[in-house]
Amino acid sequence: MRKDVGTRPDGGMSEFVQGYWRLAEWGMTIQQCLAFIEQHIELGVTTVDHADIYGRYQSERLFGEALALSPSLRQQLQIVTKCGIKLTCDSRCHTINHYDSSALHIVLSVDTSLTQMGIDEIDLLLIHRPDLLMNADEVADAFAQLHQQGKVKQFGVSNFSPSQMQLLQSRLSVPLVTNQLEINPLNLKVLEDGSLDLLQQLAIRPMAWSCLAGGRVCQPIAEHQGLTTMLMTIATEIGAQTPEQVIYAWIRALPVKPHCILGSGKIARVKQAVTSQTLTLTREQWYRIWTAAKGHGVA
Repeated sequence: MRKDVGTRPDGGMSEFVQGYWRLAEWGMTIQQCLAFIEQHIELGVTTVDHADIYGRYQSERLFGEALALSPSLRQQLQIVTKCGIKLTCDSRCHTINHYDSSALHIVLSVDTSLTQMGIDEIDLLLIHRPDLLMNADEVADAFAQLHQQGKVKQFGVSNFSPSQMQLLQSRLSVPLVTNQLEINPLNLKVLEDGSLDLLQQLAIRPMAWSCLAGGRVCQPIAEHQGLTTMLMTIATEIGAQTPEQVIYAWIRALPVKPHCILGSGKIARVKQAVTSQTLTLTREQWYRIWTAAKGHGVA
């Protein structure tokens, strides 16, 4: 019997996820941040994406301060955060940025994130980047400890290759519920390296980060002018308000049904993204975008 993508539990993740990577750069007061949280919840964006290192270790704290103004909002949110990277701006004065997936670092990072955000439990914890020194058994032990202590509900990975994900899953008694991957027309790697094939096989929905390639996709840059023009053409064809909406529709058309992470702190842009759920691309339109991105057609 066929297993439909999305049948495995992901904790009720919303179709679009509000990313807080740049929260420290948005210049919001705590009250403005609270209003933004309330507004995107009202739009159905109830999952939020964090990482301990975001904002040079400040974004989780700022989010927590806003949440503290209205603690009841916690019940409407699924909070995702990541760990496994150490930056030189850390108070412990590391000499270089590096990865650390040791059990000690994972547990300490979770405790810090809980304190920063003023919450009792993380809904979904991801290992942020593949660590060349990762001991899968040690990570599994840390996950088991955090789950048993009621500090983390579910676990996943971020930017893992298929083999890295399979390795970690082989040591776990519970399923990894997502792999957070960069997916956009300027980065087609995960469409070709087996990452999405594995996720479809396991009926796991990825989280797509940098859907707009940091805004580069829709900018008039000579090297991908053909792609930009194609997005604008198809936007007219399907009645999209913006080329960005076409990109979200293009990503969400993938069989693995990615949850798209939004990076903007402007509620109007969040609303535009959510509205793109009503847009549908034909297979030909999808491949026209792919062809414009690749610079050649199918063989």
